[in-house]
Amino acid sequence: MLVFRYSLFAMIATLINLASQALSFYFYTDIGAIYLAMTLGTLTGLVCKYYLDKHFIFAYRTQNINDDFFTFILYSLMGVITTLIFWATELGFDYFFNEPLAKYIGAVIGLTIGYLIKYQLDKKFVFVENSAQKRIRKLL
Repeated sequence: MLVFRYSLFAMIATLINLASQALSFYFYTDIGAIYLAMTLGTLTGLVCKYYLDKHFIFAYRTQNINDDFFTFILYSLMGVITTLIFWATELGFDYFFNEPLAKYIGAVIGLTIGYLIKYQLDKKFVFVENSAQKRIRKLL
């Protein structure tokens, strides 16, 4: 059941990401449009996925707004590497295939790989109260 929920939420966040990108391309197609679209898609997908993961995957309860903010920051930091995978895949498909749909196919593949890795990182470092998280909190 957890795999199904996580997959469903990853698909929802991916669709929100791609819809944000498509909307961005609708309004802006000039220099750097793909970077603006990927950034907007990443931010909207991140906020959506954080909410879904926190509440429905890990059933994680924060103690207060500061704790929630820290958890979101840590969640975001764990996503840096996975975001690089997603962006590199999307940009690679856009560059090598040079077809309008190619960037979206690359995005889906990159996001899928990223979400598989991100789940493991979040499970180990973000949505737990353990010594690893405490050490990371001290670093930040």
